[in-house]
Amino acid sequence: MPSSDTAITALSALLSDEGERITRLWSKRLRAETYEVEVPGRDLRAPLRYLLDELARLLEDRGEDAVRLWPEVVRSHGAFRYDQNFEPEDLTREFKSLQEVLLYVYSRRNGGVIHADVAELVSELVWEADASAQASYARVLKTEEVRFREAAVMESVLNHVEVGILLAETDGTVSFASPPVSRLMGVPMRAVVGARATGSLGPVLTQVNARHPTGEPFKVQDMPFLRALREKGPVRGVMMQVERPGGGDATLEMSATPVWEEDQVLAGVIQTFSDRTEAAVKTKALENAHGEVRRLQGQLLRRTRQQALGQLASGAAHALNNFLNVLRLRITLLQREYKPEHVDALDKTVRNIGELVARLQEFNVQRTEEHLGNVPVDQTVREALELARGELEQREHPVHTELDLGFPWGVKADAGFFRELIVNLMLSARDRMEEGGTLVIRSRPAAEDWLDLRIEDGGRPYAQDELAGLFDPLRRDPGAPQFSLFLAVARTQVQRWGGELTVENRRDGSGASFLVRLPRFRDVSAGAPAPTSQPVPQMAPGGVPRLPRRARRVLVVDDDLDNARMMAEVLGEEGYEVQVAHSPEVALRIWEKHPYDAALLDAVMPEMTGWELARELRQRTPQALLAIVTGMDVRGQNRASLAQVDAVFRKPIDVGALDDFLSQHRSEEEPSKQEGPHDTTH
Repeated sequence: MPSSDTAITALSALLSDEGERITRLWSKRLRAETYEVEVPGRDLRAPLRYLLDELARLLEDRGEDAVRLWPEVVRSHGAFRYDQNFEPEDLTREFKSLQEVLLYVYSRRNGGVIHADVAELVSELVWEADASAQASYARVLKTEEVRFREAAVMESVLNHVEVGILLAETDGTVSFASPPVSRLMGVPMRAVVGARATGSLGPVLTQVNARHPTGEPFKVQDMPFLRALREKGPVRGVMMQVERPGGGDATLEMSATPVWEEDQVLAGVIQTFSDRTEAAVKTKALENAHGEVRRLQGQLLRRTRQQALGQLASGAAHALNNFLNVLRLRITLLQREYKPEHVDALDKTVRNIGELVARLQEFNVQRTEEHLGNVPVDQTVREALELARGELEQREHPVHTELDLGFPWGVKADAGFFRELIVNLMLSARDRMEEGGTLVIRSRPAAEDWLDLRIEDGGRPYAQDELAGLFDPLRRDPGAPQFSLFLAVARTQVQRWGGELTVENRRDGSGASFLVRLPRFRDVSAGAPAPTSQPVPQMAPGGVPRLPRRARRVLVVDDDLDNARMMAEVLGEEGYEVQVAHSPEVALRIWEKHPYDAALLDAVMPEMTGWELARELRQRTPQALLAIVTGMDVRGQNRASLAQVDAVFRKPIDVGALDDFLSQHRSEEEPSKQEGPHDTTH
């Protein structure tokens, strides 16, 4: 509320004439009001006189604006009183005393009369100032509380987390080490703190027998914080093995990060210690398991007993894909709850393993007829190399592979047979390279749209009579008795595709070269739409496309508890209402009570297969979306079974593709598709 000029003039004159008296009376009354407060220095007059002088100046210079400006002057007074141990109530009493003193002196000056406009101006000034001081006081109080809490949290973190922290100065002196450093190293760090690392850390590393994972001794100069000081940059993932006093080895991971001041001057280095003992043990176990898988993979790729090996690969792939599916779904949840970059690498590995398993299944399936199509050459060469890599490299004298691929088109062939042909040619070349070496695979376009695929080994060149009889199926080579028979069959196969398989010595005399020549694929149905990997849009009666309506209620049927639960949890996170059934019998009972919009069915279950359950559900609810979820190869299913479902998802499942599938939903009057399901192999 604005004050009148008369009141401002009167109050300004009062402060100018009676400022010293008002300060003395205010100080006296404040001392009486706050007698329990321990005021450092006991000097109350100086800050009070400063406030009154500023108020007098503002009234004289700024007039009515003084009501708005004086609280800004008073704001720092609240922080000042906090340092003097005032309570918020003391601040209120202080400004109440000021109001009483001002009105008392004004009354004495005017013969006992207090004008209303002056009293109103004094009240407004005092209480605005009190609010400003209280706000400043509260802000300081909150800041101090935050500092206290941060200090308490930091103390708790440094003493109780499993990550050790070490601080080093620019001269290499260790200035601080948290308690976990001692626990992880197995020795007290008091001998190191406060000393130069080059002189104090050496005995500690010797005492714990510190060494690199390779077994070499871990030296002081290998410590990450010293490297960070030398290199002026971060050092990550340095591993060190130590012996604990109670026995047993521990594996520590250390990282160091330089700390820079604002002017880009190095202030020091922070080094962390993390216990990776359990992870190291698991990594070793995984490496052993990986080696075993590579060994078994090599056995699976041998050219004899293909049918038995195919059955083994198919069964193993089904079990492995169940585990991969659980892992993939768990990773999906972790990506939503934690930072995605921590798990993206795991997710990529799962996809790669799933693709390899799919290729193993296709490679080992027992074929009775060829299915010719457009086979991408360079991609198929890479897939064949992944299948054969274990057999090539896991030998006393390994064979390394060099790819020189330059044919980004396809050829007309059977994809599985073409992949097998390349694998077998690589393994045949490996058998000729007893001392190891490099196997070179080149793909190039030849004249008139042909492919030239060369597999060049580093073995002994063939003699002329050997080259003449190499494709004779009756020839018996004592080193590889089935080699000529294989070459004869392979040549016949390539000839059926319109090409030729030949062999010749390399021009530099360093070995032999098998040449596969095939015509480039030509699509006779030019202009036809490219096949899509997405579900076909549903059509309303009359052939008019209908906008999809999202399926909300989904039934998951799987006898594997982990797969079923994780699938339900992931779909629940996507917003679906999910019910789980662990057997076809339970699924049918649930469906009878209330049909669902969609069902995801495991293909292999003890009582009833997913295909049979799909047939039952289709009879009950023709418009429902039905999908088979499997880790098996589905090419053996008959058309009648495939026609019962809308899609087939291969494990591990791509959740995005699954969500796209569930986003479509047929209307009640629309019949089930009869042209067969969409097969996705994510």
